[in-house]
Amino acid sequence: MSDIIYELKDLHVSFPDMSRKPLLGAAPRIDVLKGLSFDIPKGEVLGIVGGSGSGKSTLGRALIRLIEPDSGAIRFEGTDITHLHEDSLRPLRRRFQMIFQDPMSSLNPRRRVGGIIAGPLRLQGLDNIKGRVDEALDMVGLPRHFATRYPHELSGGQRQRVGIARAIALKPDFILADEIVSGLDVSSQAQVLNLLESLVKDLGLTLAFISHDLSVIRRLCTRILVLYKGEIVENSETAELFANPKADYTRTLLDAIPLPDPKQAWL
Repeated sequence: MSDIIYELKDLHVSFPDMSRKPLLGAAPRIDVLKGLSFDIPKGEVLGIVGGSGSGKSTLGRALIRLIEPDSGAIRFEGTDITHLHEDSLRPLRRRFQMIFQDPMSSLNPRRRVGGIIAGPLRLQGLDNIKGRVDEALDMVGLPRHFATRYPHELSGGQRQRVGIARAIALKPDFILADEIVSGLDVSSQAQVLNLLESLVKDLGLTLAFISHDLSVIRRLCTRILVLYKGEIVENSETAELFANPKADYTRTLLDAIPLPDPKQAWL
């Protein structure tokens, strides 16, 4: 069996530019991802970093087929999912899941926590729903009685743990985490990052972690992919990237990391 979980070859994604749409006819398209090619080995924690508009969130959504690429290829454990029909894609969706940036908007405010976690389980036709929900809550460090609460009754960190519980309840092979600590305070960020690190080890997960913050990426990831205007400008092991950044844009991101002592170098 291959040790590669994802293979991307010459991936292109574009969106219509509605601000320049003529009165008649189709809107011109903006290239967001411009021919990306890379692999994600099983068990790796890949950091995807870049500024606003770099294409990192678009790449993440393409990986789990929330959007369909224009051209190129995405292979998940050897299966080409680039243009796979939703009926054929649904059985695979339990194997790759996503944790969203804003848990308050991604969790249904009218459903209790237990129902939110149980939703994907029911959709996939699994049994022992309550037992699986309890297990997921245990794994993210939330009391089981939280299953009866609504999202607005929880703190930001607790809501993000619910989002993580929903993602791991299906026992996926791959999880995409999109800016999931950007809205949390420093203490909650550390707790969520520690939780993700434990889950990767305990469940044998492969994780792609999207962030604009290289200090967070450094804490968690084994390899870093740097995007700039839809292109890969650097693809390096974490230690190598911080010790010897090759791209000017990477150096710019490193210089933007806040330090307690401004005279201290990021090295």
